[in-house]
Amino acid sequence: MTETLTLKKTLPIGSMGKKTVGWWGIWTLIVTEGSLFGYFLLIYFYLYLQSNQTWPPAGQPKLFLPTINTVILFLSSIFVYASDCLLRKRRLSLLLMGVAIVLGIIFVTIQLSEWHKKPYGLTTNLYSSLYFTITGFHMAHVIVGLIVLTLLMLWTAMGYFNEKRHAAITIGGLYWHFIDAVWLVIFTSLYLVPYLQGK
Repeated sequence: MTETLTLKKTLPIGSMGKKTVGWWGIWTLIVTEGSLFGYFLLIYFYLYLQSNQTWPPAGQPKLFLPTINTVILFLSSIFVYASDCLLRKRRLSLLLMGVAIVLGIIFVTIQLSEWHKKPYGLTTNLYSSLYFTITGFHMAHVIVGLIVLTLLMLWTAMGYFNEKRHAAITIGGLYWHFIDAVWLVIFTSLYLVPYLQGK
């Protein structure tokens, strides 16, 4: 019992409120990682505009699976936010976070399936290299996010958070929302723009 109380006092989950070191740290991470994604997409569009060949070379991308994945990731963000808001009802909060994690795993599974179905590989051409680099970089962030959400759910189950002390959940949620927002930009750029341009 004493050991449990000691763990609750020493667990590095941040102080009360949102404006903690972690809060500013996550915004620094978001700006930095957002810039990297921005550079990738800037390169993509630059080469797209410079290319005299059909872009994408294999024809227009299929929208069915990516659209489903977009909806799944958007829903997972809603569940993460709801889990944070309903922390006072621990069981419900845990359930909501669990659903968000399952949705994230489904996203990863569908993305891997889509990669497998592509008629090109990482080194087939310039477009394929950019496609797999951009979506792969995002996939790495999703996997890190799933690890973060799993830890937060575990800590919630162990009673480390309450309505006043839950900065870690809010910060972890911000990272997950960032991943969601980045995917919306990637989905628009890699899947919708080729249809809009008709190139």
